[in-house]
Amino acid sequence: MPRYHVSATTSAPVSAVWALLVDGRAWPRWSTGLDELVVERSSGLGSDGRDGVGAVRAFRTGRTVTGERLTEVVEDERMAYEDAFNVAMKDYRAAIELAATPEGGARIEWHGTWRARPGIGWLTPLFLPAVMRRMANDLASYAQRLD
Repeated sequence: MPRYHVSATTSAPVSAVWALLVDGRAWPRWSTGLDELVVERSSGLGSDGRDGVGAVRAFRTGRTVTGERLTEVVEDERMAYEDAFNVAMKDYRAAIELAATPEGGARIEWHGTWRARPGIGWLTPLFLPAVMRRMANDLASYAQRLD
């Protein structure tokens, strides 16, 4: 089963990074890889900017829309999700874990596993780790700019 594990560090505190993660509407602001949150295909989004377990976030990148269902939300520590709909992968499971650094910033650990779907799915091990590395770096950089 393919997997990735990427990490990034920011001078922003864990609480600032967490606020960006828990709000699906914020993801396209900090991620250079996501064009928009597709509200019509999403469900259970928190009206207060805090999406909870069971929320489905649909993100568009180019013409492709993929959906992720939150499976675990532990305040300021861990967010886990699985694929709700994805044309290239199945059984996708990922988690983002945050930890405070001694300097008061945050360490972001993002890891996931999946199975490729027939067709273009065989390409995912070639590009997904780099995409997720960019996501972690984008999150760290954006949070730092807000700090």
